[in-house]
Amino acid sequence: MAQHNDARVGKDLIERTLRHEPTDAIPWVPFAGVHAGKLVGYTAGEVLTDGDKLLESLLAVNRTYDPDGQPIVFDLQIEAEILGCDLVWADKGPPTVALHPLASRMEIPDHLPTPNDGRLPMVLDVMRRMKVEVGAKTALYGLVTGVFTLASHLRGTEIFMDMFDHPAFLSELLAYASAVVNRMSELYVGAGMDVIGVVDPLVSQISPRHFRKLLLQPYAGIFDLIRQRGVFSSFFVCGDATKNIEVMCETAPDSISIDENIDLAAAKEITDRYNITMGGNIPLTTHMLLGSQQDNMKFVVDLLATIDTHNFILAPGCDMPYDVPTENVVGVVQAIRDPEGTRAMLANYQAETLDLGAVRLPEYDALDRPLVEVFTLDSDTCAACAYMRDAAVRATAELAGRVELVEYKFTERENVARVKKMGVKNLPSIYINGELKYSSLIPSNRELVDEIKKHLEA
Repeated sequence: MAQHNDARVGKDLIERTLRHEPTDAIPWVPFAGVHAGKLVGYTAGEVLTDGDKLLESLLAVNRTYDPDGQPIVFDLQIEAEILGCDLVWADKGPPTVALHPLASRMEIPDHLPTPNDGRLPMVLDVMRRMKVEVGAKTALYGLVTGVFTLASHLRGTEIFMDMFDHPAFLSELLAYASAVVNRMSELYVGAGMDVIGVVDPLVSQISPRHFRKLLLQPYAGIFDLIRQRGVFSSFFVCGDATKNIEVMCETAPDSISIDENIDLAAAKEITDRYNITMGGNIPLTTHMLLGSQQDNMKFVVDLLATIDTHNFILAPGCDMPYDVPTENVVGVVQAIRDPEGTRAMLANYQAETLDLGAVRLPEYDALDRPLVEVFTLDSDTCAACAYMRDAAVRATAELAGRVELVEYKFTERENVARVKKMGVKNLPSIYINGELKYSSLIPSNRELVDEIKKHLEA
């Protein structure tokens, strides 16, 4: 795709938007993490471990998708790996945490990442090289794992019980995680990043009360530090974090990024009150991965028609799936660069409808044993989804084969139709015998086991 020459777009547009200044165009940031490798034929593992391949992939994103801003890596396990978590690697997604070093012991680590730890030498080197290659025209994002998600990587699902059983320990663990976030932010600023995005998917799993008690002060400090370093900040949350948008604003980031679980127009009304820029939220699966080019173009122009585009950055709802068709992203670029022309082009377009009749739901009233269904975006790439799935796996394993468990990933077209037919509102969610029990809220082990036992005793 030919590069634009309009001075209104690019790094300058991102910076003006984050300074809340009036602009004549809407900035675009494709969160092409491992998908960047798809453009040049590399696996996720290759782009996340080989600096030359990562740089080649990022430059392909820059040429093909004409971004105003772009991230260097989208991997929320970089810090976890440094701090002792074992990872499981995949060809089409970032790694996932397989071992939580603090799962069975309540200890507070003291190591803070250094430029020589783990994969940081490679990441910092690519940041500097990208700064030389495109930094004059493209705002570069350094993405840091957020406080609660990082603590969860270390502690596992026990962290949700700690909120009630061990609050003092949890406060210390979160203070340590905050120190890691600050250190990573400083390293990324030193490598030339223009925006530090703090990505905390698990914020959607806690209440505003717990957020205020546990995270408000740490995050306010993090964003203040980033501001002192002379760069911009973004608070990136996944899942249905609607209830926490207000308190996220109270931490005073320059911007907030959300995914498709959140009504963007409603959330932006809140961020506008605080004069905070909103980013989001093109649906990753139904549109970017499984939709057509026209579906993506229509989503963009329809979204722009529903919101005040001041203080707004268009972006995917989260890290783009590896197999997103290139033409779908190119369609998004066309729509954001020329919304009026795109709207006229799609005047008679009708999206393909899902065949819900082809989906067979279980006969829940006739089951031999309780059925636990976990609906996720993709537990291999979504941290909140992985913890929801793990909670279900742990609880059903404790019940020794007396319960059936199945996961439905939203990355498959049939499962998209199943979600629609079931009326699933938010992902991740857990259903038991066809009834919604947990929506964007990860249960503790004893809570979920007790809930399943009710169906065993019925």
